[in-house]
Amino acid sequence: MFSDTSHLLPADHDSALLVGRVWHPAPDDTPSLVIVRQGEVIDISATCNCMADLLDQDDPAGFVRSASGESLGSVTDLLTRSLESASSGPYLLAPCDVQAIKACGVTFAVSLLERVIEEQAAGDPAKASELRQELQSMIGADLSKIEPGSDAAMSLKEALQARGAWSQYMEVGIGPDAEVFSKAQPLSSVGFGASVGLHPASQWNNPEPEIVLAVDSKGNIKGATLGNDVNLRDIEGRSALLLSKAKDNNASCAIGPFIRLFDDGFSLDTLRQAQVSLRIDGEDDSFVLEDSSDMREISRDPANLVSQTIGAHHQYPDGFMLFLGTMFSPIQDRDGAGQGFTHHIGDTVTIATPSLGALVNRVDRSDKLPPWTFGIRQWHASQTRQR
Repeated sequence: MFSDTSHLLPADHDSALLVGRVWHPAPDDTPSLVIVRQGEVIDISATCNCMADLLDQDDPAGFVRSASGESLGSVTDLLTRSLESASSGPYLLAPCDVQAIKACGVTFAVSLLERVIEEQAAGDPAKASELRQELQSMIGADLSKIEPGSDAAMSLKEALQARGAWSQYMEVGIGPDAEVFSKAQPLSSVGFGASVGLHPASQWNNPEPEIVLAVDSKGNIKGATLGNDVNLRDIEGRSALLLSKAKDNNASCAIGPFIRLFDDGFSLDTLRQAQVSLRIDGEDDSFVLEDSSDMREISRDPANLVSQTIGAHHQYPDGFMLFLGTMFSPIQDRDGAGQGFTHHIGDTVTIATPSLGALVNRVDRSDKLPPWTFGIRQWHASQTRQR
């Protein structure tokens, strides 16, 4: 798929503090915590084999700099093996383990508009194009300039209600409260190179490329990675109450390739200025879609989204991973004029930003992919065996 995997790592990978998880196939059948140092993958599971524990340390960056362990070979070989779904040798898993997987919705004006379109189209993609033009002419220019929860936002809400254009999605888009939902169960996310899954009932769907924060049990942001919050537009569009069916399915959440820890060269400010690119390569029709998302256009600051997730009102003793939301709902016609975009089985999705590298996954159906069988009890048993 890729003759050169170096671009899949951060542009400054020689100095980046990268931590992740790998799976050791039979006869081991166990996950291990790894770090990347000078292009080499080091298994540190003998000293720390729980990502939540690593992130909960006061100075995880200092720990990683001094950690030692067994070499598993070069990181480029690991990336290649993960892309090829090789059955021999370790391959990448999602870099988180027991953390909750949370996600924010409607944090960009463009994605807000698309959620409203889904709702008003009731899941019918054929109606989307006409609705998009109508809504853009009515409200599109207003939304990108509004600070959520502000007096101006509340005035806009009243005006839109009077025009019959208000929506539950606008409530979380420009109202005081962010949408934060549970995307996936701990240990259910897939990693770099794995296939992501679409529910077989969905005929209108797309990737959602996002930056994902790694947050410790006290609410401190310790690093970040990339994620694909796979979206089923027709199912959620029929009813917002179907969000869990639209979002949480077998292999519907991809995270990776590594968590990059904050240090002097990488911080939350780096992410605030990041541009996230998306590329979709069709296997059966040679379709190509390329676009990018600018984090400077996010309507709520990442730190605010974290504070709305954890606090006196809700605790996460194992920490959590937080998807920050996306401005992407690809609308490029694929299967005919006015049809918009939807996935084909076999699509390759590449999500990338220079500071975090690239997350690559192929698309398949959730019911055709390997079932999720490695849960908390199995993880705990593997920890016991390795001690």
